[in-house]
Amino acid sequence: MKEKERSYGMFIWSIRASTLKFFVSVAASALILCLLVVMIPAPSTAGVQSESTSGDVEYRAESRKERVAFLEGFGWQVDAGSECENKVTLPMEFDRVFAGYNEIQRAQGMDLAPYKGKEVMSYTYTVTNYEGYSGKVLATVLVYQNVIIGGDICSEATDGFVSGFEKK
Repeated sequence: MKEKERSYGMFIWSIRASTLKFFVSVAASALILCLLVVMIPAPSTAGVQSESTSGDVEYRAESRKERVAFLEGFGWQVDAGSECENKVTLPMEFDRVFAGYNEIQRAQGMDLAPYKGKEVMSYTYTVTNYEGYSGKVLATVLVYQNVIIGGDICSEATDGFVSGFEKK
């Protein structure tokens, strides 16, 4: 008795080294891209509050009207027509003076440290209702990606004063 021969089809698959490298590269690239999407946050507004502690001040600053409304929320009246706009690059490392300025920001619930090296917009206005000082007083608002990240109320004089937004 003769055994029945069975024929099984054979599938042979060969991969060249260059093809294997290609697929490994594609898979690694896809993995890296996925990790980047998951690990990198959206543009940061770290340290920025959406509202003040009193709840009546908005930190949005897409327009002059919103910046003026922000200052009015602290009780300041400003001449909107006096607006002076400048691009400012925050230093990568804060020196003693800038570190002191950032302490003013931190005392009012803001922090410029997350914005080191970033280009921000500075908007300056003349304050019209500052009491107890005869010189010119300015309000400066620092804005990054349409969000107020800092600023101050100060005298124009070099030997004057600098304070946060809260009225004293």
